[in-house]
Amino acid sequence: MDNTSLVITIIGAINWLLVGLFKFDLVAAVFGGQTSWLSRIVYIIVGLAGLWCISILFKDKVPKRQHSNA
Repeated sequence: MDNTSLVITIIGAINWLLVGLFKFDLVAAVFGGQTSWLSRIVYIIVGLAGLWCISILFKDKVPKRQHSNA
């Protein structure tokens, strides 16, 4: 889930880069405008993926040691 969310969030970031640099919204162009229901679904998915990525910030980065009984 983490990797999927990161990929979706990166795609959303690239779309915002295009909006910022060229005033071109790729999602809107592909899915029929900013107000089309397909575009809105894509925007919602990107937003949810971004929220999921917040949880990645708080995950333990150091793997926990396994206890050996030997």
